[in-house]
Amino acid sequence: MTLHVDTPAPARPGPRRPSGHRGSGRGGGLARFDLRATPYFLVSPYFLLFAVFGVFPLGYTFWVSLHDWELAGDKTFAGLDNYIDLITNEAFWNAVVNTLGMFVLSTIPQLVLALILANALNKRIRGRLFFRLGVLLPLITSVVAVAVVFTQLYGRDYGMINWFLGLFGVDAINWQNEKWSSWLAISTMIDWRWTGYNAIILLAAMQTIPKDLYEAAAIDGATARRQFWQITIPMLRPTIIFTVFISTIGGLTLFTEPVMFDGNPTMAGGTTGQYQTVAMFIVKKAFRDFDFGYAAAAAWLLFALILIGTLINYSFTRRIGGSK
Repeated sequence: MTLHVDTPAPARPGPRRPSGHRGSGRGGGLARFDLRATPYFLVSPYFLLFAVFGVFPLGYTFWVSLHDWELAGDKTFAGLDNYIDLITNEAFWNAVVNTLGMFVLSTIPQLVLALILANALNKRIRGRLFFRLGVLLPLITSVVAVAVVFTQLYGRDYGMINWFLGLFGVDAINWQNEKWSSWLAISTMIDWRWTGYNAIILLAAMQTIPKDLYEAAAIDGATARRQFWQITIPMLRPTIIFTVFISTIGGLTLFTEPVMFDGNPTMAGGTTGQYQTVAMFIVKKAFRDFDFGYAAAAAWLLFALILIGTLINYSFTRRIGGSK
C-alpha cells in the first residue's frame, strides 16, 4: 500500500522593493534628500558669488545714487535729484550720443565681417587650422598695445592712414578733432580686436549644422549663396542673438579704446568731449570730481541703456529665420 502525501507548491517570490523605496525607513529618506538637495548644493556657489559680486553692488550703487555722496564729506540723501540733473545735463547726453555712434559704427561691421569670415573658414581650404588660430591673435593682444598702435596709425603728421590717403590726394586728417573721425578710428580698433572672436563662435555653431541639409539642397539645385541664406543663417539664429547681446554690452560699456586714444587721464574724451563715452563720464565724475552719487546715478542710467539696446537688438535678431 502506497501513501501519497501532497506537498504544497513552493510560494512564488514577490517583487523585491529597491533599497531607495519610499517605505524603506531612514535610508530612503536620506536618499530622497540627497537626490533633491544635491543639485541645489552644486549650483549654489555660482548664485552665492553672484549675490555678493552682482546683486549687492547693484543695490548698493542704487543706494549711493540717491545721495549727495562725496569721497570726504557728508552723505546727504538727495532722492532722485541726481537722476533729474543727469537727464538735463548736456555733457551726459553728449557721452550717450558718442557711445551710441561708436557702438553702431563698430558693432554692425564687426558682426557682418565675423559672419563672412566664419563662413570662409568653414570651407575646405589649405591651412585651415592656421587661419582659424590666426583670427584669435588680436584677442590675445593687450588692449593697451592695440590702442597705442592704432593711435600711431591715425597720427595726423606721420600716421600711416594719412600717408595712404595722401596717395589719393586727400589732405591730412586730424582724427582726434572731429566726432566722425574719432568715432571711425576708435571703431576700427574695436573691429580689429573682436571680429575674430565672434567669427570663432559663429564657426563653432556652423560646424554643428548637419551636412545632410547642404547635400539635399545641392541635389535640389540650390547654389552656395542660397544655401547660406536659407540654411546657414536660420540655423545660426541662437548664436547670432548671443553675439549681438555680447557686442551690445561691450559696445555700450566702451572705455579702454577711447581712453588710450585720448592719451589724457582726465577722461574728457577730447577737447570738446567729442569721443567721451558714458563709461568715461562715470569714471570722471567718480574719481576726478569725487561725486560718487552722481556717478552711481549715471551708472544706473547706463544699465537702463544697455537693457533698452539689448531688447531692441533682440527684436530684430529674433526674426532671423522666422520667429518662434
